[in-house]
Amino acid sequence: MQALGFIIRRVLLLVVVLLAVSVLTFAIVNVLPGDVATAVLGDMATPDQVTALRAALGLDQPLAERYFHWLLAVLHGDFGKSLQHGQPIAPMLMGRLGNSAILGLITLAIAAPLAVALGIVAALKPGGTLDRIIGAIAVGAYALPEYVIGLLAILAFSIWLDILPGSSLMDPNENPLTRPEALILPIGVLITGMLAFISQITRASMIQVMGSAYVRTAILKGVPQWRVVMKHALPNLLPPTIAEIGMYFGYVIGGLVVVETLFSYAGLGQLVTNAVSYRDVPVIQAVVLLVAAAYGIGNLIADVAALLLNPRLRS
Repeated sequence: MQALGFIIRRVLLLVVVLLAVSVLTFAIVNVLPGDVATAVLGDMATPDQVTALRAALGLDQPLAERYFHWLLAVLHGDFGKSLQHGQPIAPMLMGRLGNSAILGLITLAIAAPLAVALGIVAALKPGGTLDRIIGAIAVGAYALPEYVIGLLAILAFSIWLDILPGSSLMDPNENPLTRPEALILPIGVLITGMLAFISQITRASMIQVMGSAYVRTAILKGVPQWRVVMKHALPNLLPPTIAEIGMYFGYVIGGLVVVETLFSYAGLGQLVTNAVSYRDVPVIQAVVLLVAAAYGIGNLIADVAALLLNPRLRS
């Protein structure tokens, strides 16, 4: 019952956060320098054309009134029309979201268990050879921005070795899984960044758990190391690690701007980059709200998973 109350509170908090994000996003994109109508029509537009477009877009209305109408439409599933493409935003988002989800979920499915395994291996002998190697690789990978890792990957695997395509360019409505070779480099770059962070979080948690009294008692009783790890350490290690992985859920869904732009991948990241360049305000608002929802849902899933894995949290 207490766990159910916790989940309800988190859901209500998520609603409040999304409402706050919608207010801030709407306010920020509408107070930026420049005029949306002028950006759409170009510098050669006449004042009458600009005025007419502003009226058509509702830009001549008070900001609070425009926000209320926009929020009401969003609650009904209507994100408006793209100023750049002249098409409803909702269908565009669904296609792009599906592409980003494919990229992100494959990354999570590979990187999460691999990062946990590397963190456990590094923590079993702190300061040992494997710990030093894993730590050095993790620090190097975490220090390098995604675009640097991506460019190095393109240089090595596309130009020098010529074994993988350096671009994931495709139609937004095309299923990325029909071209798996085009997903390898983007997923590899994302996995590298996630491995670096999660493996070190896991290592730190594992060292702390292995130093606890009940684990030391199990070791002194002669319990095999693999059983100590799987039965005693892992159940206490997973909840904080899953919480960190939950934070990355939003990243892999909506934070792919650099990777998707670098590899010309038709996902949310590329969509919002083009929208910013064109000053396509409705698309920017919709993507930011969707990314915020992804972060919130990721954290909620992580909290529920932690409750299921650790009975003490349900009491």
